[in-house]
Amino acid sequence: MDSAWPRPSQRTAQLMRNVAERLLASTNAAVEEVLAAAHRGAEYRAMLDDPQLVAADRHMSKAYLLHWLSATLQDPGARVGPCLDPEVLQFARDLVRRGLDTHDLGSWRGAQHGAWDMWVEACFAETTVVDELRDLMKVSERSMATFIDDSIAALDAYVERERADLARGASAERHATVQLLLEGAPIARARAESRLGYPLTGSHVAAIIWSDTPDESAGLDAAAEIVMQMCAARRRITLNASATALWVWVAADTVPAAETAEAELAARPGIHVAFGRSGRDLDGFRRSHLDAASAQRLLARLGSARSVVRYEDVALVSVLTADMAQADQFVADTLGDLATADPVLRRTVLTYVRERFNASAAAERMFTHRNTIERRLARADQLLPAPLADNAASVVAALMLVQLRD
Repeated sequence: MDSAWPRPSQRTAQLMRNVAERLLASTNAAVEEVLAAAHRGAEYRAMLDDPQLVAADRHMSKAYLLHWLSATLQDPGARVGPCLDPEVLQFARDLVRRGLDTHDLGSWRGAQHGAWDMWVEACFAETTVVDELRDLMKVSERSMATFIDDSIAALDAYVERERADLARGASAERHATVQLLLEGAPIARARAESRLGYPLTGSHVAAIIWSDTPDESAGLDAAAEIVMQMCAARRRITLNASATALWVWVAADTVPAAETAEAELAARPGIHVAFGRSGRDLDGFRRSHLDAASAQRLLARLGSARSVVRYEDVALVSVLTADMAQADQFVADTLGDLATADPVLRRTVLTYVRERFNASAAAERMFTHRNTIERRLARADQLLPAPLADNAASVVAALMLVQLRD
């Protein structure tokens, strides 16, 4: 690529090939190591709080690592051109939509340090000859550092072009206004309503709608329309948060039942919805969205494939799972053997508590006989460390956590 770029010796080139080949064979583990290093020093926490941005960041780290390792395997020590992977460019566009840029991530140098530490360890495993190591380190450091610098510069230039294009579009002002509202910044209600074309008085229900893959994102707008209809609302505002996600607010004071929403969205596989609680006026507009974002993060933390989640149903679980190790211990201590029992048994306990400890109502809800419900409850009490009646709130929270994972 660059005729003035110094070439390594044959021995150094061979060592670099060997190390690159070794790391390419364990790409997934290498990517996780790089991400862990990057996120330890990340300054922009909002990115880490958004599951879709985290997934995009993971893809970017993997794309960059594979790009540099593959180039090094083919031409060790050469100057490696910037990585312009299409999904990385889409990630950059999504950041622009959120009012961010690549420097807001704060993880560039952390990722570079993580990759360099991993490379150095592999180099020491390849040779212990001091002179070889010295030359190998010098050539490798120049190649990796230049690649990262060139890639950052290329992505920065792309982001600036995207930002200029967005500024010329009608949606830029709406995105900026929503960000101000979500941050609690002072902005006059009338001015915000004029920019959004949406009244901020009254009740609001926020939803985050996202797809598993870009191929399924074509159904997002239709899902937003379904959400508005389920909430019996006549008005909504929709923002493209990313290529695979929408932020939606509807003028409504009721959140549809999860079962109802799942049934309405059943014809659209791969589409997920997280609902916030209903709230009033500016504070409700903001809080409902933050609720929906918290519910979305919960599904990501648990690796749940559930299509619909309501914050009001999982608020306690969300708090409990802030530390997953403690959450696992809580489930084990609270449920005992019920945690791994027949799912129907666990669902019976949940339904019974939700029906206010009324066995007849639970039987009607589950389309079974009251005697069957009572037998299941008796069996659940045998499996629980403490009787259900003595610890109902904790049992329900633990069962919901297990249910979400299932």
